[in-house]
Amino acid sequence: MGMFLSRNVIVACRFFCHHVFSSKVAGDFLTTPKKKVERLASRTGRHLQRYDDEGCRQVVGCIPYRYKSSNNRELEVLMISAQNGHGMQFPKGGWEMDESMEQAALRETLEEAGVEGDVQNMLGKWRYKSKRQSVLHEGYMFPLLVNKQLEDWPEKNIRKRTWMSVSEAKEICPHAWMKEALDELIYRHEDGYNGSCSTGTCTESCT
Repeated sequence: MGMFLSRNVIVACRFFCHHVFSSKVAGDFLTTPKKKVERLASRTGRHLQRYDDEGCRQVVGCIPYRYKSSNNRELEVLMISAQNGHGMQFPKGGWEMDESMEQAALRETLEEAGVEGDVQNMLGKWRYKSKRQSVLHEGYMFPLLVNKQLEDWPEKNIRKRTWMSVSEAKEICPHAWMKEALDELIYRHEDGYNGSCSTGTCTESCT
């Protein structure tokens, strides 16, 4: 009797172990590993924000551009909707203490417009007044020759982006300082760049 029970226990154990092991192995092979999805996010907060000696908030932006085709050297520029949804502008944002000016330009353009590219020599420096804060800002603008356009980017849900001609951009852009930066880019493109960049100063209301 005891031997009969022992055999039954051994058989049951073998069956159980075989079933569990087979299920685990099958599960390991059949289960598709979950891919880790990394989502980009815009920087927030002002604790790293740079200010000049007069207390002006320092802002860096880009004019993203491309050529219509390899045979057509006419420029197209990329504009984005303002955060409040009113008007179109070029990507810009605060220059922070842990990055160079060029790094800030690349970051802001990626966050707001979802494009990457080569940052070129600075177009100039301007001063403008913010509507929301009623304080002077010091804005630096760079040209960015786009080589990659992303389908998803941090501010996709709150901004629209549109490629357009230079004349269209001048017509719809409400900010004088950005128009001056665009004029500088066009001047370089048409007449060649001699190593200098213009510096403009204007005081206006800008969001």
